[in-house]
Amino acid sequence: MRYREQAPPASLAPWVECAWTIDPGPALDPHRVLPDGCIDLLWSSTQGVHVIGPMTRALTVSLEPVSRVAGLRFHPGAAPALLGVRAEELLDERIEPSDVLGDDGKRLEEDAAEAASPADALRRFAARRASRSPWPDPLVREAVRRIGAGRPLGDLGVSERHLRRRMNAEVGYGPKRLERVLRLRRALARARGDGLAAAAYSAGYADQAHFTNDCVVLAGIPPGRFLQDAAA
Repeated sequence: MRYREQAPPASLAPWVECAWTIDPGPALDPHRVLPDGCIDLLWSSTQGVHVIGPMTRALTVSLEPVSRVAGLRFHPGAAPALLGVRAEELLDERIEPSDVLGDDGKRLEEDAAEAASPADALRRFAARRASRSPWPDPLVREAVRRIGAGRPLGDLGVSERHLRRRMNAEVGYGPKRLERVLRLRRALARARGDGLAAAAYSAGYADQAHFTNDCVVLAGIPPGRFLQDAAA
């Protein structure tokens, strides 16, 4: 596998879900990356550093031969505290760090370009920002935790409107869209072993047709086709 994930250092764990790399190798056929509610800080040997905002639809990507890629994936709702930007401003965007972070972003671009390990440059940048950043919003963090586990939100002590506003700022979209995004990911993961009908039921869909419709909207293709492409 060219794609690998690593747990973040303990000091970055409140913000960073994982560090990931794609090693050099043959060209990869286009494949779909599902939305996950996350913001990524990404470096590639062909395009430098970018901030990848939360996605509302699957993104089709391909890699040229010998491309190297490194990234930090932030927990849903965690990156805005560290980056100092509202997540909804990054929705479906791929932005150069200097356009988001000014001089700090320019220093990151220069550090990554000169570093023997661009992945280490991303971690150093995140560590510097974390040392002077507030912790991620605890209300949003709890809402994301419950949604990710497929649990009802229940009483979080705030109105639905207030929670939606906070999540728009920190995640990029509200609870209902995040629930759809994460439910689809759970269902597709389960479908690999359990089949489509069982996966739809266990993930909380009304039926298999509901699962299929959501997959077409969010991934662009039906779940059977998605699983076929992912296995190719």
